[in-house]
Amino acid sequence: MIHIPSVASLLLLLLIAAPAAPAALPFDGKGLPTLAPMLSQVTPAVVNISVVTRSPMEDNPLFRDPLFRRFFNIPERPSREQSAGSGVIVDRVRGYVLTNNHVINNAQEVVVTLKDRRALKARLVGTDPGTDIAVLKIDAQNLAELKFGDSDAMNVGDFVVAIGNPFGIGQTVTSGIVSALGRTGLGIEGYEDFIQTDASINPGNSGGALVNLAGELVGINTAIIGPSGGSSGIGFAVPANMVRTVMEQIIRFGEVRRGRVGVVTQDMTHELAQSLAAGSAEGAVVVKIEPGSPADKAGLKPRDIVTGVNGKPVRGSADLRNRMGLIPVGEEAELRVQRGGRPLSLRLRIAELFTMTEIPGEAVPQLAGVRVSNIEPGMPAYGIVEGAMVTRIEANTPGAKTGLRPGDVLYGVNRGRVRSVAELLAALRQAERPLRIFLLRGDSRLTLTLR
Repeated sequence: MIHIPSVASLLLLLLIAAPAAPAALPFDGKGLPTLAPMLSQVTPAVVNISVVTRSPMEDNPLFRDPLFRRFFNIPERPSREQSAGSGVIVDRVRGYVLTNNHVINNAQEVVVTLKDRRALKARLVGTDPGTDIAVLKIDAQNLAELKFGDSDAMNVGDFVVAIGNPFGIGQTVTSGIVSALGRTGLGIEGYEDFIQTDASINPGNSGGALVNLAGELVGINTAIIGPSGGSSGIGFAVPANMVRTVMEQIIRFGEVRRGRVGVVTQDMTHELAQSLAAGSAEGAVVVKIEPGSPADKAGLKPRDIVTGVNGKPVRGSADLRNRMGLIPVGEEAELRVQRGGRPLSLRLRIAELFTMTEIPGEAVPQLAGVRVSNIEPGMPAYGIVEGAMVTRIEANTPGAKTGLRPGDVLYGVNRGRVRSVAELLAALRQAERPLRIFLLRGDSRLTLTLR
């Protein structure tokens, strides 16, 4: 068996091997490097989050029938379900707390418990399912806070510490390194640019802090890959720079106001790089442009290679979608583009999402209150994606509670692809719950799970 030394042992060996280098960590009374002073400053800003959600019985009309309840001996007050997660205080003056959207989703009540054991009711400011980030607000004095670090400055091999509330047992600290950066294509969120770490992240750690050795917040712990649902050394955190941009929009608008760009891209390959006279195999290659869209007005053309947005590099299609998806409607983005080997600079203004509320559409029985239409010539998504477009959602219906919006393009149900209204209706008739609906909203791909 190969013995893997601990982080503290590795640091000690590095310090002994290079005595001239400045120490990254302080020493304890025995001359050993320690994280304790940093953690004493950081951990008070990491909180436990207790969430109370409605029991499924409360949503079933049968369980609201008093005769039905008496016949089956069901209590008059259905039990409520409780779960636990983690959060991070990032503004002690205004009381803003960051966590994951999936931690507080469908919550009736959210209670934040501080390290000093104060329990405070939290108010939901807003959420962004696309990045799985939510912002809460608490009212209290003498709060601690975590300062944001620059997640773009992180490198593979940097030491990090994960802090949270695994399995609801209480605040726990684990350490590791940055295993990878820019992880995408995992199907966890609509906008993926994860920091991967081997610091142990377990159920209940969601919404907790990933910090660097300077005690700065570099990520919000979000997901793990593990065959048994526990830590297997592969954890993912939403990078702090993305989190901060999302938080600012949620505080300002109550949501992230993503807009429309009107471009379809694909990742660069070595073969494409040769045929397009590109200098490298990085960038997003433009495949289609929606006529009259912001991309069209900006001058983008098929076969263009987008290599940067607002001074930040673009490695591929997911990178481009992430960066454009965080720019509010009405603001401009500066694009670095290569066209035929020549560098260009283009300016693109983000437009509002297109809606189809004037088209009646066809009713969807499984999504009561939702109406959909085929994508016809003249619609912005025509020729770009195949699916069924949501044209209308009636208020106070089950469909209004799904999270769908007019203008969403539904292109998949569970593991099946749908390209029209007829295929969507057929797939929904045959599908079993829970339903996983795949949709395109603006330039982002999202997944809704309906139970």
